[in-house]
Amino acid sequence: MSVSRRIPIAGVVAALATSALLLFQQTGAPAPEPAAKADSAQAEQRQAMFVYRVVGGVNDSERLIQVGSDVLEQRDGDDLFVLGNAEEANRLTKAGFTTKVESVMAPAPWAPPKAHNNSEPLGVNDINETYYGGYRTVRAQHSHLDKVLADYPALSTGVTYGQSWRKSTGRPNGYDLRAICLTKKQAGDCALNTSAAKPRFFLMAQIHAREITTGDMAWRWIDHLTQGYGTDAEVTRLMDTTEMWVVPITNPDGVDIVQAGGSSPRLQRKNANTTNGTCGTGGQVGIDLNRNANSHYGQAGTSTNPCAETYRGPRADSETELNSLQALFTKLYPDKRGDGDTTPAAKDTKGLMITFHSYTNGIIFPWAHRANTYTGNDASLRRMAKDMAGITGYTYGTAPQVVGYAASGGTEDWLYDKLGVPGFTFEIGPSSGTCGGFLPPYSCQTSTFWPKIKPALMYAAKQAAAPYAS
Repeated sequence: MSVSRRIPIAGVVAALATSALLLFQQTGAPAPEPAAKADSAQAEQRQAMFVYRVVGGVNDSERLIQVGSDVLEQRDGDDLFVLGNAEEANRLTKAGFTTKVESVMAPAPWAPPKAHNNSEPLGVNDINETYYGGYRTVRAQHSHLDKVLADYPALSTGVTYGQSWRKSTGRPNGYDLRAICLTKKQAGDCALNTSAAKPRFFLMAQIHAREITTGDMAWRWIDHLTQGYGTDAEVTRLMDTTEMWVVPITNPDGVDIVQAGGSSPRLQRKNANTTNGTCGTGGQVGIDLNRNANSHYGQAGTSTNPCAETYRGPRADSETELNSLQALFTKLYPDKRGDGDTTPAAKDTKGLMITFHSYTNGIIFPWAHRANTYTGNDASLRRMAKDMAGITGYTYGTAPQVVGYAASGGTEDWLYDKLGVPGFTFEIGPSSGTCGGFLPPYSCQTSTFWPKIKPALMYAAKQAAAPYAS
């Protein structure tokens, strides 16, 4: 294993203790004056990032997105929140919005990471490769899958379902797209066809790369199922009767950019596709994989600006990470729904999908593309969301209800739209406090997040057998 692939973590614990890595200062102060123009690109890259409260943003959320703001999955009454540098305040003011600084962040700025050789076979040490105090790198996640496959051959089947944009185009730092199927295997289990004897529960994480909590939750779910089989009666019953599919890293190129920041992760949201233009120093290239799906594509909550965080891409399903995932879905689930927003999926539909995001402590279900538009299975979706919210203490509803704005082209909408399978977004973590934001200390995974997420996943997996039965 080459040394250049190692992610530096020296001093992380001390830095976390002094809050030097992530400063969430609740200021309530007016937005800062724009920083003076830097004398060099290096100085520009050192600018702090601010979370701005946009007063009354819910009432003008679509325009807020269209001006190119990085609108967070967070709301407080009618106020929304935007991530940006000091110049963002001036831009929002000129657009007619009233802002206040909610918190200050000091992440590493975006920059092309140094190349490392991902063509090397995964080794035993890669599973221990971490950044930011314990979060696993892409190689560690993939090495973990290999270890599970080796340790639990009667419970696991691996699937490589595609390649990331970098790998598919021959660029360095690219990855395979990998999934794992977990169940007590019988003949025909985990096969890539729609005639499975068992219902299928699907969990995916880190489609938005900077949401680093989500990959760790997927890792823990895999271990909970495999290590619990034969010792935990509830896990054993579930593994005997249900296929559990997991994609721990949906956007590996994006995560590669995040982890390159080491002890100060970069806030890359999108994939790494650079073919649609550059965004200048500090800008984030790529396409938002959760706005690229061909379900109400190009409608509310998306941008045509390649430098916007919600850039939807040049066309629907343009990105290999997304269309490879959709191809996997169509191999696992039969189509059980007709056309039209209000057409319900069939009562005998099997399956359920959860996509992990962060943050806002919310559970979201279709439709996300327009406020006050509901599916033909709204009662069932709302019932399951309410039950999971009761377990986690989260809020629940459609995207406009939970985060205050519409979001077209998302994964859970596509899965329900095209196949009728219920999909839910979990927005994990609070917006403030010790465990708030995109970059919580790693200790929050054990102390705060996993105790709530584990029972909610167990509930959801059981619902896959007959999600619309009541």
